[in-house]
Amino acid sequence: MHFTATLRAATLAGAALFATAAMAAQALVPAQSSINFTAKQMGVPLQGHFKKFEAQVNFDTAKPETSKIHFTVDTGSATMGSKETDSNLLGADWFNIAKFPKATFESTAVKALGGGKYQVDGTLTIKGNAQKVSLPVALTQSGATTMAAGTLPLKRLAFKIGDGDWSDTSMVADEVSVQFKLALTGVGKL
Repeated sequence: MHFTATLRAATLAGAALFATAAMAAQALVPAQSSINFTAKQMGVPLQGHFKKFEAQVNFDTAKPETSKIHFTVDTGSATMGSKETDSNLLGADWFNIAKFPKATFESTAVKALGGGKYQVDGTLTIKGNAQKVSLPVALTQSGATTMAAGTLPLKRLAFKIGDGDWSDTSMVADEVSVQFKLALTGVGKL
């Protein structure tokens, strides 16, 4: 009887260790991932994207509520395709990369909604301003790659993006839409 209990405990411990090792092997595939944003200047949509970002993901498909996600964006990698605009984005009124070179997202809760859809709650910090956000995320799998995709609407002024003269929302709208597609490896079967 004692041997059976010990064997069962060892098997459970091994399974937990294996699951932890499998989750630790999860990785972002930057070449297949993107973070884009859309803002409106005088009513005209303008597109941009970030070239550098990284993620530490421990996503448990069996128990999504135990999952943890930490995401970092290099704000100095923002581009809208124009040297003048890109130069402004890096300055103190916009991303102020000299003082705040990174934006971060740290998950606080993950909830399965069914059909590969999840709600990921957490704290988004940009320019030292932290805001609670809720990200709708859809997961799809193809082979060994899991794609996490979603759109996050946010208000730029809540993060002090576009200070000074740029805080006038008749020139640049307060609403910004951030679209993300993140390719991950090592995620368990959905």
